[in-house]
Amino acid sequence: MSRNVLYALVGALVVATAVLGYKVYQDNKEPQGLQINLGPGGVKIQNK
Repeated sequence: MSRNVLYALVGALVVATAVLGYKVYQDNKEPQGLQINLGPGGVKIQNK
């Protein structure tokens, strides 16, 4: 295998890892803004 192909594969793996890590971070991040909950206790409005 050529060195350029090897470098391209390593680069693609680094980019894919970075993109997946950012997606996991965004999915787990606490949402900001106004949250409205409707439940048995009534309406709750929270500012986050």
